[in-house]
Amino acid sequence: MKLNVSLSARNQLPGTLKEIKMGQTTSHLKIDIGGHILTASITNEAVDELALKVGDQVWGIIKASDVMVAK
Repeated sequence: MKLNVSLSARNQLPGTLKEIKMGQTTSHLKIDIGGHILTASITNEAVDELALKVGDQVWGIIKASDVMVAK
């Protein structure tokens, strides 16, 4: 069963899944968002549950309480 829900996160970025690198427990995904690459780390279990594969249209959803920048 799938839930049809809205999210409180406002940074919802549609893109194309370009790469999946699976590790021991965590996968690193690269999502092309209009020519910019967003990298996400999610569990291998989540990759399997979502049946993710390169070329899929996905959403990068960012929920953060703060952003830090240093130079």
